Amino acid sequence: MIKTILFDVDGVMLSEERYFDASALTVWELLYSPQYLGLKSDAFTPAPQETDIRRIREEVFARDEVLDLIKARGINSNWDMVYLTFSYHLIRLVEELKSQMGEKAASLLGGQIDREKLAQLRVWKEAYAPGFAPDYAAFTPDFAKGTAQKAEMLLYLNQIAKERCGIETDTFSRNSVLWELCQETFQEWYLGDERVAASIGRDTMQPGKKGFLADEIPIVPPAELIELLRTLKEKGYTLGIGTGRPTIETHVPLNELKVLEWFDPDRIVTASHVLQAEEEYPEHAPLSKPHPFSYVKGMLGLSAPNSGVVNIPLPIANGEEVLIVGDSMADFLAARSIGCQFAATLTGLSGQEARSKFEEVKADYILDDVRGLLSILK
Repeated sequence: MIKTILFDVDGVMLSEERYFDASALTVWELLYSPQYLGLKSDAFTPAPQETDIRRIREEVFARDEVLDLIKARGINSNWDMVYLTFSYHLIRLVEELKSQMGEKAASLLGGQIDREKLAQLRVWKEAYAPGFAPDYAAFTPDFAKGTAQKAEMLLYLNQIAKERCGIETDTFSRNSVLWELCQETFQEWYLGDERVAASIGRDTMQPGKKGFLADEIPIVPPAELIELLRTLKEKGYTLGIGTGRPTIETHVPLNELKVLEWFDPDRIVTASHVLQAEEEYPEHAPLSKPHPFSYVKGMLGLSAPNSGVVNIPLPIANGEEVLIVGDSMADFLAARSIGCQFAATLTGLSGQEARSKFEEVKADYILDDVRGLLSILK
């Protein structure tokens, strides 16, 4: 008998579209801004129009083919999506430079990649590869050659660097300076100038970003979502959240929609809690989905020490008492590792096309949207 219901946010309650827009803009900035690689400095602005955002996302993610592959491989974090995409094009730039400069260019991939190294790449690009342009569509076939799943995808960048640049390196990983740079730049785009300092401890590198946090798109009408949550609470279910969003990006929009109050405050687990746990227990990183940490923490409560969360024996004994509601394979994989039930909502990036995948893996329930919970929870 189900007692606890843990919800993902993106693709379940809020549309993922703005997150994907922010991800595309982050990659675009890292590639084109003079603060980073500066491939075409006059192409960048911190305040693009909506038509520009649509064009940039279509280009950067190759009509969402890149996103489809990344999510199908179990990556749920937008920070990881940005890191994977930008790092791939950075490797391709080094490959081009190596053809002109030799091993000196490839050696840059031998250690941590920070702002100083990006500045060096920018100088070399202007001198030796001024016509370089990213081949956005090449990302998918290059990654399709391998079978890396989940966090292994980030490590697979090292294999691509070896194949394309002929260098042995382990610089590409979740625990890297470049990953942190990608994460902070994404936060600038999503939160905007006014809110970003509270998240990353500094102002935006390039002011003028208004942010998307105040421009969220609910998947179902807020009044209907509130009615759903109210009904579930009245039926005695404990409601929690396990999301890849940081805390501010979870609380602000859900509070604006008047739905945050229906969740147990001790069971609202965000990426901020994941990052804190990774700092405490780096040997267990990465802990982002599809790792089950978010949902185990939501099941046990924020008051539970992280030591108990990362070391809990899985699958749990009372798995039938927990239902996870998510839209992605990352959510499904987390649910299965915990041993609990899973309800897939067809409101993520792939929409109804995801049905066949969830049928293939035998999800417990497949719902057109989150409102379908009432049909399975009598």
